[in-house]
Amino acid sequence: MRAAVFYAPEPDDRLAHAGAAWLGRDAERNIPIPQPSPKLACITASPARYGFHATLKPPMNLATSLESLTTDIAAFAARTAPFPLPPLAVGQMGNALALLAPSASASLQNLCDACVETLDSHRLPPDSAELARRHQVTLSAAESAMLARWGYPYVFACGRFHLTLTSALPAKIIADRAEQAVLHFAPALAVRRQVRSLALFIEPAPGAAFVLARRFPLEGR
Repeated sequence: MRAAVFYAPEPDDRLAHAGAAWLGRDAERNIPIPQPSPKLACITASPARYGFHATLKPPMNLATSLESLTTDIAAFAARTAPFPLPPLAVGQMGNALALLAPSASASLQNLCDACVETLDSHRLPPDSAELARRHQVTLSAAESAMLARWGYPYVFACGRFHLTLTSALPAKIIADRAEQAVLHFAPALAVRRQVRSLALFIEPAPGAAFVLARRFPLEGR
């Protein structure tokens, strides 16, 4: 079993519904959702497996137990205060589409960094096969250092908060799919929101879809 800590919009948030519809899957209820266009199925299959989310602590094989991880997430959430989520917009991450925060947010960066570091004792280091797979993509020296230290290359200064919308797209269709995403997400993105909880996602078996197992309200002041 792998586990991860993600930001996932609250279930009563219009963004949660828009994201589930776009990906064709609700990870909280673990059910398929009708998509707004049949053209989306082939470009959302990969992100749909993980559910609509932004990564805080990347998926990891556990060196401890799920119970121990849950205890530490709860303690971390209890001392972390809610804060406004910067406005999001449709943008590109390489050749993929994602919802991005155009402006920097110290609170958001601090949360991402703290999740990676605070929960790292629960992470089993990647094996040689995982490292080889990661290095199939060209990594910068800094990203390689993050992979060696934290088991994932895109953390701290090498990462960017984002909610993935598609897999990598051919250049000829990026503009059309981006326009479709802008129209789909516009009503939800017009609403201001807070980061109010951490979401524990688990992968029950290798290759299985990740499911949202539990939310941890942020209760700090």
